Amino acid sequence: MKNLKNQLPPGVFLILICITLAISLSACGDERSKESIDDSTGFRINSPADIAQKSAEEYDDNHSGLITGRTLKSWIDNWEENRPDGITGKLIIIQATRGPSGFEFIKPDNQNVFTYLETGWREPRTNGVSEIAGIVLSGPSIDALIRRYGIDVNNDMIVCAQGTGGNAAMNQGRCWYTFRYWGVDHRNLAVLNGGNNHLNGDWTAGDFTNQDFSAAIANQPSPIINRQISNVKDLRVDNTALQATLEDIIDVLPTRDINNTSNGVFLWDGRSLDQYSAGEASEAGGPLANRYASFQNQATRQGHPRGSVNLNWTNLIDTSTGLYKPKAALRAYLNGEVDENGRGFVDGTYQYLGIGNAYQDGDTVYIWCETAARAAVTQIVTAVILGLPTRLYDASTIEWNSLTGDAYDRDGVLILPSDSPWRTDVLSEPYFPNLPANIAPRNAWSDPQNPAAVAPPRIVDPYAPRSNAVILEDQAYKALDDGEDIGNGNDTGNSGGSGGGVVLPPNPCGG
Repeated sequence: MKNLKNQLPPGVFLILICITLAISLSACGDERSKESIDDSTGFRINSPADIAQKSAEEYDDNHSGLITGRTLKSWIDNWEENRPDGITGKLIIIQATRGPSGFEFIKPDNQNVFTYLETGWREPRTNGVSEIAGIVLSGPSIDALIRRYGIDVNNDMIVCAQGTGGNAAMNQGRCWYTFRYWGVDHRNLAVLNGGNNHLNGDWTAGDFTNQDFSAAIANQPSPIINRQISNVKDLRVDNTALQATLEDIIDVLPTRDINNTSNGVFLWDGRSLDQYSAGEASEAGGPLANRYASFQNQATRQGHPRGSVNLNWTNLIDTSTGLYKPKAALRAYLNGEVDENGRGFVDGTYQYLGIGNAYQDGDTVYIWCETAARAAVTQIVTAVILGLPTRLYDASTIEWNSLTGDAYDRDGVLILPSDSPWRTDVLSEPYFPNLPANIAPRNAWSDPQNPAAVAPPRIVDPYAPRSNAVILEDQAYKALDDGEDIGNGNDTGNSGGSGGGVVLPPNPCGG
């Protein structure tokens, strides 16, 4: 975002600064559930504790959040009679994938119940330091999606479904994250437990159809597609605290690679143990024979942010069915317990944390994986089932493990200067560098005219003053009147601190 102050209409820049300061104050390490109203905009500023919701012990008892097939079936069978209290609109089911044969799509009636197939929950965006290939949708993009499916964000019930089980839970989690980040109320948003062929309740073959409900299909039977019934500006809340930025992660790291149980944060790396440990340990037992096999995305190094703990997302959900484990089992993990298979949270020594040494009451959970896909599943566990204050580092370790000072890519080009304030190699353990021949170009700041030669994430400004350009842009989008425009949300230029740039208030969290 170049010269944001000059791009915004008169008055909006000051509104943006007020929003930014308010959200910064509510997003420090030990948030509590505090509701505040920004007087200049009328927005309610929600903290992570405000955004989270707690599931019933039995998922069948939920009417938002994680719901079961039994609940959804009752809604579909008689929406007018059985829909949740307070919901006056339609039932919108958005599948992450087409289900298996015979269970392709949950059958709508295209009057009260609508089904769609959607996978586009991310787009390339610049956070100031890096351009990330896939991060939360921009304002214009989420409003286009809302228009595409004729969604009323204040009155409809939106159900994020998997279609198939397994990896479909990732995009299902991204669906929930996207709508919640942009302000959809938790009462209007649900996540369906299980793939289409593993739903509980009295589902029959007649409840499914192989009719394709992709928006790209010309004969899409829905009568409400491509109608702008609402947009995210109708949602007068700011939920951007759900996203943690690069600087947010840096600010909350402990000074040593230990599981600090008294600092108000719980740092959860949801990747495999192989990736978390840079191959020093593996879930198969012992170190990897080839530690370079732990690398993803041709990054400069492998390892984890200092002080984080690890539990692979595959321990939370049955990847063959898409069914989440019972709430009690998930809560036991966060208490430091191990399951019947001997799985549980481990620290940087690859030892189990032990009972009482994991999540502490009042902690804010910071979660990530490689690209915030697997972490979208862990976020469902913490923010939707267990009701814990949660923030997703949306750029994740695809960004973190690229910010290595004095590393050179396979073309011999320096990726990040050693004096960059954003180098994260000094904040990570273990430090295991990649072979230069395997490192994809990341350096866009030295050759901005040739971005196609640089693999994402592209480092666009090694000296950027902040890394929160995405959040600033999204807050500004919601604050603008419909007739105003701040761009398409895909500015990939340098957002550095030279003349005319945004001067922001100090970070109240430190750093």
